[in-house]
Amino acid sequence: MSLVDVIRRVLGRRGPVAVIYDLEFTAWEGSMARNWSDPGEHREIVEIGAVLVDSRTCREIGHFAQLVRPRINPVISRFLEELTGISNEELAREGTDFEAAYAAFLAFAGGAPTYAYGRDDLVVAENLALYGLDARFPCPPVGDLRAWLGTQGVDVARLSSGQIAQSLGVGGQGRAHRALDDARSLLAAVSHLVKAGAPSPFEPRSAG
Repeated sequence: MSLVDVIRRVLGRRGPVAVIYDLEFTAWEGSMARNWSDPGEHREIVEIGAVLVDSRTCREIGHFAQLVRPRINPVISRFLEELTGISNEELAREGTDFEAAYAAFLAFAGGAPTYAYGRDDLVVAENLALYGLDARFPCPPVGDLRAWLGTQGVDVARLSSGQIAQSLGVGGQGRAHRALDDARSLLAAVSHLVKAGAPSPFEPRSAG
């Protein structure tokens, strides 16, 4: 039995789980406003961060973080370096190829329902297609926590995922625009709102 199988069995005994994930991807000054339409601009993933959540208690029971080296634009822009704090040197030293990083993320998720702040699954699908991997890897559907938070009165039009927890007075969850920290910000916000009486956004389903 592999280590992944052992982990899945252990987690399965702990009841229903879910995965909240966040992505950082290549960007340039003004690229969001022009929807990455300039020549050579692609939303290549540079970081995947995720937390494994006990769906009943909204507590983190595991985490995943991996830097990813872009293939088409391997040198990230100064704009993205300043936004995320990820340097080209760090990316070269600690990053891995998207195929390996995404396979590791899927193994971490273990089939659990996945959630993100908006449609990060569309960025995943873009990368799978961009690299010719869409026939080999699944792109699981994602639950939209941005929409759920909006129904709870959170100003989602103004706030990024990394700002959500702080906006609710929960406290800082690390640096905004780092994938794992942003995922933890989302979890902290969800946990805070559920404790205050909001219905849980998580599906009652176990991994494995």
